[in-house]
Amino acid sequence: MNAPARATGPVVMEETATRIERLRTHLGERLVILGHHYQSDEVIRHADFVGDSLKLSRVAASRKKAEAIVFCGVRFMAETADILSGPDQRVFLPNSRAGCPMADMARPEEVRHCWSELARLWGSDIIPITYVNSSAELKDFCGRAGGAVCTSSNAEEVMTWALDRGKRVLFFPDRCLGLNTAHGLGLGAEEICTWNRESGVLLGGGQATKVILWNGFCFVHNAFSPSDIERLRREIPGIKVVVHPECTREVVQAADDYGSTEKIIECISNATPGSAWAVGTEIHLVKRLAALHPDKTILSLNPIVPPCFDMGLIDPANLLRTLEVVVEGGTEGLVQVEPEIAVGARRALERMPAVTAARELGYH
Repeated sequence: MNAPARATGPVVMEETATRIERLRTHLGERLVILGHHYQSDEVIRHADFVGDSLKLSRVAASRKKAEAIVFCGVRFMAETADILSGPDQRVFLPNSRAGCPMADMARPEEVRHCWSELARLWGSDIIPITYVNSSAELKDFCGRAGGAVCTSSNAEEVMTWALDRGKRVLFFPDRCLGLNTAHGLGLGAEEICTWNRESGVLLGGGQATKVILWNGFCFVHNAFSPSDIERLRREIPGIKVVVHPECTREVVQAADDYGSTEKIIECISNATPGSAWAVGTEIHLVKRLAALHPDKTILSLNPIVPPCFDMGLIDPANLLRTLEVVVEGGTEGLVQVEPEIAVGARRALERMPAVTAARELGYH
């Protein structure tokens, strides 16, 4: 007798998907699954909500009946969801190894050293701003030091708010976002300097300095280059380029437009049918946009740039395992921010929408 045929990859994937949906149905409103834009389609198909990290955290917190929040993203996102969620809600990360190299480039002890050195040089009139892509500890640090969290959507508003209140701003962990934001506000090169996290020293800086940038970066967005734009414009005359502000200053300057993930989606959605676009961000989102808009030509700015490794650590198999843990009442994958850290972190997160609302109303 011949040996039974082994199940093929697609068959196993579909069986996993079926089991996930069965558990989703069983848990009903007690469960909410969040999917970040950079997740694979195999994960996104099971998400109740898809978006950027902060938007998803706020959505989850508003789902009062959801006892379990499963965040298909990376650790800092799950931490933010835990900070903003209610006391009766539990947040799970399907793979505990899914971190963020950029967030890890700014460690609390390093930031505290930087802070003390800047205070020694310039006094206490400095406001800290942390990009949402950072640990809960650094959000807590900003909250307690009078600073705020920003996203790639509102970085200019938050930086303006901070400069209105202090002579200088310390911005971390992403140097590219900070630099593009500062230049977008009209600051000159003499007003911007960099803190070198490896050596723990300030590069440049003087009395004219207004913004001190931490030299962290995103491996994915940092991989795009101006030569990618030049090549595509030669190959496809008339192509437009839109990139994420985590890209280098040179790439942002060479592009036609730049902005947050949500802005990129809006840009492509509103583009003229028949137009061609090169998108400088994570490949899963680019491919999804191409599938959603077949009336346009949508390409990655550089298709050989690999996807985000840590986002790829979330897959249907560990999503299924997490749902089984939720049903069993277990704690595997549970993300809990220490209460004393959550206090300052929540303050920094809540300060951000207040800043945005005030500036929309014309207040400073």
